[in-house]
Formats: sequence, C-alpha cells, structure tokens
Amino acid sequence: MRDIRQCDSVVSDRAIRSSKAFRSKGEQRRYWVLLTVLVALGVLASYGLLVFRNPVPVDSPSFVPVVRRRMVALVAMLLAAVCQSLSTVAFQTSTNNRIITPSLLGFEALYTTIHTATMFFFGSTAFIRFSEGIGSFLLQIAVMVVMCLVLYGWLLGGKYGNLQLMLLVGVIIGTGLRSVSSFMRKLLAPSEFDILQARLFGSVTHAAAEYFPIAIPLVVVAAVLLLSYSNQLNVLSLGKSASTSLGVDPQFGTIYTLILVSVLMSVSTALVGPLTFYGFLVATMTYLVVPSYDHRYVFPMSLAIGFLVITGSYFFMYHVFRAQGVVSVIIEMFGGVTFLVVLLRKGSV
Repeated sequence: MRDIRQCDSVVSDRAIRSSKAFRSKGEQRRYWVLLTVLVALGVLASYGLLVFRNPVPVDSPSFVPVVRRRMVALVAMLLAAVCQSLSTVAFQTSTNNRIITPSLLGFEALYTTIHTATMFFFGSTAFIRFSEGIGSFLLQIAVMVVMCLVLYGWLLGGKYGNLQLMLLVGVIIGTGLRSVSSFMRKLLAPSEFDILQARLFGSVTHAAAEYFPIAIPLVVVAAVLLLSYSNQLNVLSLGKSASTSLGVDPQFGTIYTLILVSVLMSVSTALVGPLTFYGFLVATMTYLVVPSYDHRYVFPMSLAIGFLVITGSYFFMYHVFRAQGVVSVIIEMFGGVTFLVVLLRKGSV
C-alpha cells in the first residue's frame, strides 16, 4: 500500500510540474481574471480622480481646464507606476534577490543632494527656478544615469565583474550623499528648510506638463526594451551558471537590464521625487498573486498593481480622508512595513 501511495504521489507531482508559464489552465484563467479586475479598478480610480467632486459643473467652460490639470497628475502617476514596477522587478531578477531594490544604488540620495546643494549654495530664489525648469529635469536625469553607467562599467564590465560589490558601493555612495545633504539641511534657515523639505517628499504635484515630451519617450522606449527582454530575464533568474549553459551571457544581461533600470528610476525620481519603498511594495504584491516565473506575465501584473496602488491611494486620501499631503508618506509606510515583514520572514538578505 505504501508503494502504491508513493507511486500516486510521484504521478501527481509530475502532473503538477510543467515547463509552461502556468501549471494549469485554472491558474492561467485566474491570472487573467485578476489582471482584468485590477486594470478595471485602476481605470475606475483614474476616472474618480478626474471628475469626482469636481468643483466646476460639467456644463461650465472651466470644467475641461480643471480636468486637464488633473490629467497632468494622472499621467505622472502612470509614469511613476511604469518606472517603479518594471525597474524593481527587473532589478530583483537580475540580482537574484527579492529584497533589495534600485533605491540601493542611490537614486533618491543623489536627488536629495542635488536639491539640497542648490538651496545651500544659491538660496531659495535659485532653488525655485531650478526646481521648476525643464533644464533642471534634464540635468537630474542625466546626472543619475551617468552615475549609474559609470558604476556599472567600473564594477561589472571591468576586472571586478562583481554584482555584490556594485551593490555595496551603491549603498556606501547613497549613505555618504545622505549624510552630506543632511549636514547641509541643518545649516539652512527655517524658511529655506521648509521649502526644500516640501520638494523632497515624493508627490505627483511636482510633475509639470512641460516634462512629458521628454519623460514619456524615455519611459516608453525603456519599458518596451525591458518587456521585449522578458525571455532572457527568465533565464537570468535561474542563476549565472544556468544562464551561461542556456546561451545567455549573464554579465551582458545584467548590465543591459541595469541600464534600462537606471533610465526608468532616473525619470521617476526626477519627475515625482523619491519613492523608496513603493516599487518594493508593488513587486512583493506581484510575486504573491502571480503563480509564474515568466516575466511576460509578471510585468503586466506589476504594472496593473502599481497603477492601482498609486491611483487608489491618491483617490482615497484626497476624497475620503481629505489628507492630500500625506499620500506618499502612507505608501512609503506600507512599503516599509512590507519590507520589514519580508526581511524577517526570510531571515537574511
């Protein structure tokens, strides 16, 4: 009898195991149903952000300009969701670690240092001009991308070729930049500190329509390239030795992925400000609901979850709790709690 039960167990295991993206048609069906529901909820939250409690009547000539201003914030939410969700999932795949995030490379620290140094050396007037100009937006993206390209080329393309060393150097650089910016903030006048602090909170109100002709093409190109690289990311997730044996160069794949990640993270940070744990929250929720390793299905689900999280948060905090200024704080708080829970469950990084 025991032999028969063992044979039945082996047969059932073989029936469950599959080389396809989903183990069964039921899992695949549940995936598409959940994705459709999340997309519908995201669209519903977007519609609510545009027209719900609009102070101007629909038949008024001022209704369209009000909706147009709200549309700027909604486009910024969509861009942030695309950048943060895709970059976090791809970054964790290329590093084979579901705890670390692109924020470890110092994007937020560099963003904070740039703005703090501008306020510290040039004053509030120059800071306001710098923060609102398209030249500033381009400069921030260029500086962050160049820093990451130098970091990747030095630590991954040279004699080192060590991903862990790159992450360690990124953490050290980020810590150093945060210390420098914190020191400069302590020397600012109270009025200057208040102006600076308002800018350092991640918020879609920082985005301006004049940034979109630059941000949208960059995000679309990087996102399409990343999505088209899904099959190679599936192989990279198996590890260095398995990737090599299957014909995928792990060093090139990692550098290529991290370059696209740096572009997406730079645009997101320059557009809406630091969102340290937002991407981690979205990626963790995606892994929980997607029963597949295939990035062709992981990426769309992460996009749907990321867009719903940010639009739903803004809708509830704006129209239900009337707390417009704390949306990013709430998202970061839940993301930080999720990070701690995942870290404690795994026991180590």
